[in-house]
Amino acid sequence: MTIKEAQELVDRWINTTGIRYFNELTNTAMLMEEVGEVARIMARQYGEQSFKKSDTEVNLADEMADVLFVLICLANQTGIDLTEALEKNLDKKTIRDTERHRNNEKLKP
Repeated sequence: MTIKEAQELVDRWINTTGIRYFNELTNTAMLMEEVGEVARIMARQYGEQSFKKSDTEVNLADEMADVLFVLICLANQTGIDLTEALEKNLDKKTIRDTERHRNNEKLKP
């Protein structure tokens, strides 16, 4: 699935099953909530925190998909083509960071 196809699929789902988009502010708050859930799992699975009994059913892939879903909702609501945005962002990073990363002693093997 392409990013464009994902944006179209989410839009169809929202306008049928979801009835309508939540407003942009609500979706922004939901995005922060979902990112927090990913952070919680990462802190426990890869960091020093231990899992709680309430964490027994955590699913990192599902939580990342929730983040992507809400981000796509916001892109659709604000008229952003995520494919175009990502391509431009990678171009910017390539121009800005190529030499910086090559010269970073911390990244050398």
